[in-house]
Amino acid sequence: MSTSDAIIGAEVRYDGMRNVRITAIRKADYKDLQARYENPIQHACDVVEGQQWIAVGGAKPEGMCDSAWESMRWFVEELAAGRGNFYDGWMKNPDSALISCNDGFRPVSFLLEAC
Repeated sequence: MSTSDAIIGAEVRYDGMRNVRITAIRKADYKDLQARYENPIQHACDVVEGQQWIAVGGAKPEGMCDSAWESMRWFVEELAAGRGNFYDGWMKNPDSALISCNDGFRPVSFLLEAC
């Protein structure tokens, strides 16, 4: 095993970066706003509540929506690097963050947790 390989079941990888679990915990669907402002689209968000990804060492997980990733990337990278405690105690768990994607019609809230 190289020094950059992850230790299975451990919190910290050999390279010092932690993995971050991303869980979709809530998905809203604002039909009134869609009817009023959105052009019809063929394909909307595929994310379902409870869906999870692991950001290995802070990298974008395969299958993660690009737009959602851009909303959370900084927080994931900070948690992976061992930093957290955002906004001086915003979260009960300082190794976590609650971030929403930027889709105003069907926003998804994601819980990010260093693991």
